[in-house]
Amino acid sequence: MSVSKDQDAIALETTDAALTAAKPATTHDEIAPAPPPPPVQGRDKAAQFLKEAGHTVVVTPADNRRVLRKIDLRILPLILFVYCLQSLDKTTLSYASVFGLIEDTNLVKDEFSWLGSIVYVAQLVFQPLVAYLLVRFPIGKFISTMVLCWGAILCCMAAAHNFTGLMVTRLLLGAFEASVAPTFVAVVQMWYRRREQTKRNAAWYAMLGVVNILGSLLTWGLGHIQSSLHPYQIIFLFCGAITVAFSIVMYLFMPDSPVEAKFLTRDEKLIAIERLRMNQMGIGSGVWKWSHVREVFLDPKTYLWFSLITIIAIPSGGISTFGPLIISGFGFSSFTTILFNIPFGAVQMISTFGGAWLSDKIRMKGPVLMLLCLPPIAGLVILKVMGREPSDQAALLAGYYIISFYPGISPLIYSWSAQNTAGDTKRKVNTAIIFIGQSVGNIIGPLLFRPSERPRYARGVTANLALFVALIALVALGMLLIRYLNMRQAARRKALGKPERINDLSMEDKKAEGNDDDALNQGDEGVGARAFEDVTDMENEDFIYVY
Repeated sequence: MSVSKDQDAIALETTDAALTAAKPATTHDEIAPAPPPPPVQGRDKAAQFLKEAGHTVVVTPADNRRVLRKIDLRILPLILFVYCLQSLDKTTLSYASVFGLIEDTNLVKDEFSWLGSIVYVAQLVFQPLVAYLLVRFPIGKFISTMVLCWGAILCCMAAAHNFTGLMVTRLLLGAFEASVAPTFVAVVQMWYRRREQTKRNAAWYAMLGVVNILGSLLTWGLGHIQSSLHPYQIIFLFCGAITVAFSIVMYLFMPDSPVEAKFLTRDEKLIAIERLRMNQMGIGSGVWKWSHVREVFLDPKTYLWFSLITIIAIPSGGISTFGPLIISGFGFSSFTTILFNIPFGAVQMISTFGGAWLSDKIRMKGPVLMLLCLPPIAGLVILKVMGREPSDQAALLAGYYIISFYPGISPLIYSWSAQNTAGDTKRKVNTAIIFIGQSVGNIIGPLLFRPSERPRYARGVTANLALFVALIALVALGMLLIRYLNMRQAARRKALGKPERINDLSMEDKKAEGNDDDALNQGDEGVGARAFEDVTDMENEDFIYVY
């Protein structure tokens, strides 16, 4: 690593102002590492690690790109595969319904709907505990344990032969799966610049589309196995066994933070941390702060994120649980229904990646969120007005497929929330509240549909249509709120004698803009000094909110 400043250097300053003033930039060979000072309680672990380095970190653009590439190659495959497993395990119920689960286990009335909802009841109840554990425990070891437990529970579902047994196992499945999405939001915040977070969140969330493609093919193949077991029991055992096996991989290869990452050298760890300075978020303190908790509930953004995710989760929960049944209501057989679910997954992936790309391009989430609401509105209108005659099948399938643009909305809300929240405890509690809202929506969603209302499911279709319209209006209000908060931050900086307007370097792509000689993590004077002090966005006047 080069540590001399030149035209292509990206100067990434340490957080200790006194140390920076007292010592000029030096090479690693010119000084001996200082003895590690005692850790400061409540300070971000990144600040402590940078202080122990004993020198100013100077990184070339090549170093920055090299470290990002190493992070992507190690972190992304792990979280992508785990979320794929989680999505597959959770949706096994909808596939099982096509292969006789409802009839074999004598489910009546709303019992199947409650099997879809109970997972989210458990996730709702356990989110506060997950938030606390994510602050207090090593994130890699924590998620590995959760993966092991939910895989074992899914295997046990094969032994359930009635509503009670299925409810108990689904409840436990939800309890352990409650940690997955909040953990991955935290991981993306911990490893990536704000500019990079949207695409990474979209990547792991896009595994829902992969599951609808590969899961449908897998289920189609497993359903043809001739065995003493029912097809849905084979599905439960197969998916659960893969999950248990991969938990070992997670334990061995998922690092707890950039500071503990064994795949990075010591110099690369410094680069990995310093490149996050202008996020103004830090990476984690390991200390639970009740002042952060109070601020979450006083922050109007919290209620915006909660409302947005709840509204989109209602159709998500209903359609994901009843999707195959909706298709079968068009007049198709069980195996044809499974195959026709594959294009639904392809459209999901297109909308998820496309939404992330477009929001990065225009550097705004709000307009893209509103745009992604339009195809589901059109699709739901088609399902509502079309008949169910054989001649209507093509139009009905087209309507169902364009509804599947809705999965692109959730990861944008995750990123919008994550990019506008700072402070370790506040971030984790904010994420927990978001997933409580998502759980609430996913509980309500399946209950809007009833097997007895097939094939039209009029109540569920009408309710979902109204929700997408409401989502557009709420996003517009959210953009106005962000604008107001940035104006308030600018006024605070002016009152403190700082520049009223500052560049948000965490959202810039210097390579794309031809400014590769500028520093990614050096803004106006003083900006970034509090980045690793574990302060919240409302406490840090330099924090810039993104649309």
